[in-house]
This record gives sequence, structure tokens and C-alpha cells, in this order.
Amino acid sequence: MSDLFAPLADEMAERSRPLADRLRPKNLAEVTGQEHLTGSDGMLSRMLATGSLGSMIFWGPPGTGKTTVARLLANETDLAFEQLSAIFSGVADLKKAFDAARARRMSGRQTLLFVDEIHRFNRAQQDSFLPVMEDGTVILVGATTENPSFELNAALLSRARVLTFKSHAEESLGRLLERAETLEGKLLPLDEEARASLVRMADGDGRAILTLAEEVWRSAREGETFDAEALQELVQRRAPVYDKSQDGHYNLISALHKAVRGSDPDAALYYLCRMFDAGESPLFLGRRLVRMASEDIGLADPQALVVANAAKDAYDFLGSPEGELALAEACIYLACAPKSNAAYVAYKAAMRAAREHGSLLPPKHILNAPTKLMKSEGYGSGYQYDHDTPDAFSGQDYFPEKMGRHTFYDPPERGFERDIRKRLDYWANLRQRKQASDGEND
Repeated sequence: MSDLFAPLADEMAERSRPLADRLRPKNLAEVTGQEHLTGSDGMLSRMLATGSLGSMIFWGPPGTGKTTVARLLANETDLAFEQLSAIFSGVADLKKAFDAARARRMSGRQTLLFVDEIHRFNRAQQDSFLPVMEDGTVILVGATTENPSFELNAALLSRARVLTFKSHAEESLGRLLERAETLEGKLLPLDEEARASLVRMADGDGRAILTLAEEVWRSAREGETFDAEALQELVQRRAPVYDKSQDGHYNLISALHKAVRGSDPDAALYYLCRMFDAGESPLFLGRRLVRMASEDIGLADPQALVVANAAKDAYDFLGSPEGELALAEACIYLACAPKSNAAYVAYKAAMRAAREHGSLLPPKHILNAPTKLMKSEGYGSGYQYDHDTPDAFSGQDYFPEKMGRHTFYDPPERGFERDIRKRLDYWANLRQRKQASDGEND
């Protein structure tokens, strides 16, 4: 009797597996969304064709197939596949994996060691991979959602090739939905707008869109079709968000900064609102706007820093959501303001000079002489009080004598700095005339 029910039990067990697991590709050609790696001319396909597989770091967002591809590589090269997660593994687990790989190697079989979230291992743990990579005990495939350049040791990166996995495009997410519908033998009960909304909700994550599709199928009554509004209410999921501690955070703040710098208020406001919607700290955004005012606008519009600071203080006073409007207003103001990084460039140049000439004393004539000894040493001798001179400008030299004059601040002919440029040119000409006159008197 049990033999009669075995097929039914197998079918029930199969259907109880998550949809994403049941749709897992069986070979590299079935992988969706990573054609630059798995296509006929992709890097991984080339490696398999030559039969030469080296250690690699798979870098990309969640749900892009990093674990699946690692398994497929092991299957197609007859390597033993062993998987660890840096979240749950420690030194003892690594030692156990290395010992098992050495034993396999003695019997003639190499190991592909897949380490998920490899960036979570500390520097010493990352270094422990080096010997077993170098002697061929393991082919390491590490997966990370973080930028390897910042999170992984240089020694490890020098022994592994970094391959970038891309977020699924809407087209490849659409293909995943079609495959899911074929497997399930039924269409998703969504109208056209809701289907497009489901794709956007997944935010390039293949696993996420299949999980969302399962939620829709489980919830739909016989003959029911969801529109976009009903879908959002059903799955309780809004537009894509990002982890504030990871790359999405830095990518969006970078996009906001560049949109402000590029004088595009619409794009700047879009990125600001995306970060608000993702739960970013508004005070963090306020601080970044203050920085943009200093770095990219500077004295081209001196009010920019005032507006940015006022917006930050307004948010601090009003809180959320009322205070967010003040930050949005500042964002638009900064994007529309004339741009100049002259003050920023001048600051960096002056800092370099300060470090290079930091041991030089200021000229004695501009130093105070509070004691008779200092006065006898020439401190303050020859100093001209500018307000007592014609034009309230003495033209004397303030740099250390051994350093000579330097020009750090070079304002462009934009915004308020156009007026500053006129003043500087006026003072430069006046200084030149006074120095020429002093030379004649000498």
C-alpha cells in the first residue's frame, strides 16, 4: 500500500518546496539575468570551455544567482561542493572544511569551497584561505553584496578574480515570472499594471519576485484578479528600499550629491525622496546637504550654506514628516545655485602647503610684541595698520618670508564669486603698485 502512495508523497514534497528552489537552474545556460557571465561568450562559460577554473569572488545584490552559479560550476567540473556561511562559521568550521578538502585532494578530487557573505570574515579569517588557495586544496568562490575593494583583504583579492553579478532587469524578472507560470500551470491573477508593479517591487531580486508570486497565488480566490493598488495592499510591500549600512546607501547619496553638483533639481529631489522613503536618517541627509553647500557651491552663493544649515535646524525643530519639506527646499536651492568648488580646492591646496611648510614662522612684522625682549627682536616692527592706509589696504606680505606668496583661492566668474574676483584683482593691482612705489622710495 505504501508503494501506491509514494508518487503522491513525492509530488507533495516537491510542491512544498519554495518556488524559487523549484525553479533553480539545472545548468549554466538556464541562469537568467547574468548573460554577461553565463552566456555563450560569458566569462564563466569560457572558463568551463577551457576546463580551467580559478578562485573567484562573486559580487552582486541579493537574489542574482551567486549561490546557484557556484553549485552549477561544481557540478559541471565534477568538483566536490562545500558551502559555508561567514555569518554562522568560525575558525573551527574553516579548519574542518580545509581538512576535508585536503583529504579529497589526496584521493584525486578537488573541492570548490563556496563561502557566502565572505566579507563578514575578519582579516585573520580571510588570510586563512590563502595557503589552501595557493596549493590548490580548494578553489574558493566567495559571495558578497559589499564592494570587495573595501571589504576584502588585498592578499585575498590578488588571488581571486572578481566577477560582478547584476541586478535583474525588468525583462529577466519577467522571464522568471513566465517560467514560474509554466511550472505552476496557471497565470498570475494580476492585471497588466499590477504585474509591472510586482516587477518593480522585486527591485532586481530574482528570489524576491518568485516569493512575491507565491504570495499572490496563495491569496487569490477563484476568478479573482488584482490591480496594482490591491496588490500593494496584499503583499504589504512598497517600492524598493535599501540597507542603510550597505552599498545602496552609498550609491544613492552619491547620486544625490552628483545631481546637486550637476544643477539638476529634479533628479536631486528624486534621490532625496528615495532615501526618505527607504528610511534614511533625515539628519544624515541634512548634514550631507551642508557639505554639498560648502564643497560644490561655496562662495558662488554664500547663502547656500545658510539655507542648508537652516534646513537641517528646521528638521531638528519640526521632526518628521514636516521637517522633510525644509530639506527638500534646501536640496532644490542647492541644485539651482551657481556652482564653484574654488573654496574647496583652495582649502585642500592650503592644507598641503601647511603640512609642507608647517615649521616656518610668520613674518615678524605681523606678530605682536607684548614684551620688551620681543620688541627688541623686531616683533611687530614695520607693521602697517590697514585701516590707517589709503583704501584700507596696506599690501604688505603675510606669508612666511622663506615661503613667498602663494595663490590658493582662484574664484571663477560665476555667481557672487564674480564680485570676489573683482575685489581680488583690485587688491592684486593695488599691492603691485604699492610694492613698486616702495621699491622706488628705497
